[in-house]
Amino acid sequence: MATTIVHLLRHGEVHNPEGVLYGRRDGFHLSTRGQAMAERVAKVLGDRDVVHLRASPLERAQETAAPLAQLRELEIHPDPRIIESTNVFEGTSFAHPGRVLRNPAVWRHLWNPFRPSWGEPYKQVVARMMAAILDARAAAHGHEAVLVSHQLPIWMTRLSAEGRSVLHDPRRRECTLCSLTSLHFDDHGLTHVTYSEPAGDLIPDADRSAPFSSGSNDSPDAP
Repeated sequence: MATTIVHLLRHGEVHNPEGVLYGRRDGFHLSTRGQAMAERVAKVLGDRDVVHLRASPLERAQETAAPLAQLRELEIHPDPRIIESTNVFEGTSFAHPGRVLRNPAVWRHLWNPFRPSWGEPYKQVVARMMAAILDARAAAHGHEAVLVSHQLPIWMTRLSAEGRSVLHDPRRRECTLCSLTSLHFDDHGLTHVTYSEPAGDLIPDADRSAPFSSGSNDSPDAP
């Protein structure tokens, strides 16, 4: 029975000194540390049986995929289905998140954490991610594939795959920069999910405890 692994790789640290929630905006590139993270993951995955590579079309995902593509001599397939989630707070600085969320003007977006009311519905995120994952599984049948995506889509996919509720505290997501959330399949379907942090030692302790830090402002949910 063939075993296929689809790795969901979160991109590396982004240069974002203003702490902007960049979402799907152009112009946000990996920092020097983010580039080192991407190189680290490429070395870790370089000796594995990776035969297929996809990435979100956003710059930070494409730049994270580049070292692995070069090492494994793979084409990067841009896939809009694994792009960042939409969020009404995109473009807002979350250097002081409490200050943002105390503004009465934003409260109308916070009425339904189950959907969520401030962005793309969680179920929609999972549906598009799983469609891309299953295509990658087929393309890499019997081998391994890597999809470079973003924190929220990856975390939603993991919660769904493990049968857990998608309602969650964003501060408790287990999906650090350049982490790998790996879905293991046999011919009958998904068997289990594993998680690892190949570049974990490159993440400053302050960033681990601050979900809205300069390097991790993918799509932090409002509490």
